[in-house]
Amino acid sequence: MTTQAPHPTGTGSVDAGQLLEMYRRMRRIRRFEERASDLYKATEIPGFLHLSIGQEASAVGACWPLGERDGITSTHRGHGHVLAKGLDSASMMAELMGKDAGTCHGRGGSMHIADPGIGIFGANGIVGAGLPIAGGVATAAKLRGAGDVVVAFFGDGAVAQGMFHEAVNLAAVWDLPVVFLCENNHYSEFSPAAEQHRAPLSARAAGYGITYEHVDGNDVVAVARTMTEVVGRLRQGAGPVLVEAETYRWHGHYEGDPQRYRTPEEVAAARERDPLLVARRHLETAGVGAAAADAIDEEIDKEIEAAVAWARSLPEPAPETLYDYVLAPRPDVPEPAPLPAGGEVFRTMDAVRLALEHELAADPDVFVAGIDVAEGGNVFGLTRGLAQAFPGRIRDTPISESAVVGTAVGAAMAGMKPVVEIMYMDFIGVCLDMLLNQAAKLRFMTGGRASMPLVVRTQFGAGRSSGSQHSQSLEALLAHVPGLTVVMPSNPADTYGLLRAAIQDPNPVVFVENRLQYGFKGPRPPADHLVPLGKAKVVREGDDITLVSWSRMVQDCLAAAELLAVEGTDVEVIDLRTVAPLDRATVLASLAKTNRLVIAHEAVRDFGVGAELSALAVDEGFWHLDAPVTRVAPPPVPAPYAPSLERVWLPSRDTIADTLRRIAAV
Repeated sequence: MTTQAPHPTGTGSVDAGQLLEMYRRMRRIRRFEERASDLYKATEIPGFLHLSIGQEASAVGACWPLGERDGITSTHRGHGHVLAKGLDSASMMAELMGKDAGTCHGRGGSMHIADPGIGIFGANGIVGAGLPIAGGVATAAKLRGAGDVVVAFFGDGAVAQGMFHEAVNLAAVWDLPVVFLCENNHYSEFSPAAEQHRAPLSARAAGYGITYEHVDGNDVVAVARTMTEVVGRLRQGAGPVLVEAETYRWHGHYEGDPQRYRTPEEVAAARERDPLLVARRHLETAGVGAAAADAIDEEIDKEIEAAVAWARSLPEPAPETLYDYVLAPRPDVPEPAPLPAGGEVFRTMDAVRLALEHELAADPDVFVAGIDVAEGGNVFGLTRGLAQAFPGRIRDTPISESAVVGTAVGAAMAGMKPVVEIMYMDFIGVCLDMLLNQAAKLRFMTGGRASMPLVVRTQFGAGRSSGSQHSQSLEALLAHVPGLTVVMPSNPADTYGLLRAAIQDPNPVVFVENRLQYGFKGPRPPADHLVPLGKAKVVREGDDITLVSWSRMVQDCLAAAELLAVEGTDVEVIDLRTVAPLDRATVLASLAKTNRLVIAHEAVRDFGVGAELSALAVDEGFWHLDAPVTRVAPPPVPAPYAPSLERVWLPSRDTIADTLRRIAAV
């Protein structure tokens, strides 16, 4: 790792030694990217390559006052940021070349470099995505109270993203120690900034009620002085700051970009403000001769050539490592003993609150955040009283789902265990990027460097005329994303045990409750009750038909099975509990016994989890089948509002029983 030199402590003069170190860091970035450009042209670097040549001063100056514990988030153009923060050039060159010894074991490439161990919380291929994540890292810093700060790099194009608004607003409301640093190179990909925005960043900062600073992004001394002063304020408890560093990228948006959107004369004029030449002039003013800078050039040239030679010599990841880093190893949780009959009962809503309370008390790294979860106690009253019991750790957010889940991602990477709430499962679409491209993929893309112990709680439930935008069961959408665990309990005891297990799990878990079950009563387990993730349970044994379901529909399946029992058909009911990863073994073992499979679920029939189970039965259980695999589910129609239509649309105990009778007769 590159050693970080002493930093200026104020806005006064910078001494010659510091100037030389600033120049060294900028020269390292410049030469690294020049060689990366050459290697890309020679096809030694695959994929995409976005270079920041011309923007070195903003990266080095912004990271100048940062220590190892401070964090940064970056962009798809992030080589300079991570090198300035202290990442070594050799492992990063190996990463760009797709080698197993690369920073992220060849899983991330140019756009996804990360090393949370030294405060690098990820470059990111999604424009603006680093901003909510930075808010999460800053939340962790604020909760720990050690004076750490976060710098969130972004380009001027990201200002048009909703994630920019959500992240900055949340940071302002929570007074987070984060600097939003815009490297304004005046182009959003191919489009000039004037065609993308009407309001300047200074006006936007005022709108959020935060401080704004402007700096010459090509002058490393000016950037370092500004950032040293800003970071100093944040360490003393000040809230977020928006810093605009005006600069210019010399290369195109990507390597190979024909750059028809700007003239050679414009680029040539920008080169006259080369950050390295500006730094050399500072050195000259400080009495440092050109020979010292020339010596640094030679030193860095040798360093980068050695990095290239080393990276070339390395193997790519072995094919048998394909599945590495998708999920962190899970703790071994045994199946709990059956609960005794006649004991205390409690409701599903009690199970949620008690599970949260237990984990908050047991682990200071756990916190809860979401819309109205603190003072309001959640829209269903599930978190009532927790804010008073755990001050500062039950956090109300604005109505900003991307910022909420982004906060969870960043805080998890920083070592916390966030439990965040999305009020309705239907709203998952609003924040899908943070689940699909961030929470689910960052452990894999960083080669296991990023930890992701987070829980997203949400709820769904059709049957009460909530309409098409408040009734959806979207588990298939989430289960299709590698890296996500999707849990859907069917009773109060499992809700308690699975939620506790989810919070303790080192992987991102989407925990889906059914709101129609919040008042559902069942046996209350002991306080240490845990239920293993990824393990289904046979909740009714039988020999004639296997009936698989999850969430509230399990109760309808049990009721249907009792109806069939009276008629002489013995139905085995399996509660998946965890939808992803799917417990294939339990389903196949039951199918081998009964030779018939019916799947019932509340999500629409087409392309659902039931289809996956059907494919499993045909693929791996074909020779056991004595009847067609059948699904009982709503048709591919949005959930109706009118009760008369919703009754037809939603399966019930009786429709499940009718299907069981038909399959039993085959």
